[in-house]
Amino acid sequence: MASVIITGGGGFLGAALARKIADDGLTLPDGRHLTDPALHLWDLSGAPVPDIPGAIFQPVDIADEKAVLAAMPADTAVIYHLAAIVSSQSEADFDLAMRVNLGGTKAVLAAARAVGPDTLVIGTSSLAVYGHGVTEPLTEASPVQPRSTYGVTKAMVELVMADYRRRDWCDARTLRLPTITVRPGRPNAAASSFVSSIIREPLGGDTAICPVNPALKMWIASPEVAVNALHHAAQVAKADWPSFGALNAPGLQIKVQDMVAALRARAGDAVADLVTFEPDERIAAIVETWPSHFDTARALALGFGGDAAFDAILDQALRMK
Repeated sequence: MASVIITGGGGFLGAALARKIADDGLTLPDGRHLTDPALHLWDLSGAPVPDIPGAIFQPVDIADEKAVLAAMPADTAVIYHLAAIVSSQSEADFDLAMRVNLGGTKAVLAAARAVGPDTLVIGTSSLAVYGHGVTEPLTEASPVQPRSTYGVTKAMVELVMADYRRRDWCDARTLRLPTITVRPGRPNAAASSFVSSIIREPLGGDTAICPVNPALKMWIASPEVAVNALHHAAQVAKADWPSFGALNAPGLQIKVQDMVAALRARAGDAVADLVTFEPDERIAAIVETWPSHFDTARALALGFGGDAAFDAILDQALRMK
């Protein structure tokens, strides 16, 4: 038996990943396949508890290093560190973003180090680490120049993860995910939440507001592709993962207006007309600093896959409806 930890396990992405691991198991970098690992889902007290047979939900304050160390099973093989304060909330509360995003990662890494150097830690980062004005298409070698508190905390997290990897204290890997759309549920505090809302809400018969210029280009991926990327990241051989530790996952570049046009073509005028464009300078100031064109040849060579087209993402959204 081996344990798999998912921080932020009560959230959409953590729950979806847990379901995939419960269904398919998990292959480790050395080729061993965990058919039925012990799944531990960590989140804040009061967070939604996913209905996943056999999964163990545990409230853990991720920024409390002693609590994280005490909760970490001695047989932990893989830690998926997804818990974080998202973009708009980070901008509104600097101290909380630092405590959870940076402090939480440090706590998880310290506990992983205590388990042993073979412990696999897969953390998520964001295109927000790059900032505005960098030369596109971007690669893992492009300079990191974040222009938001969220991006700054994620860039710091990447550096700490990389140092644990360099010191061989654990097998720390960072996966930079595109903006995930279409997320199920309701809008959250992420500045990018509208990217899902402008599709999800109209398909459900509700109005949605787009707070940015409709010509803005976004770098996106479907929930299925994001979950598959996290699942696949565990099986890449240690020697094949980039030495710095950060890898850009595949995505799609698309204008916001083209997303709405695709919705119109697929679902009709009455649905697409539920989207209105009302500029919000606070949201635009964050989102418009994010790049939208990436060269993900390295991830593709390691076996990661992406969405074929935005229509494929719409198909997923329609299935979730």
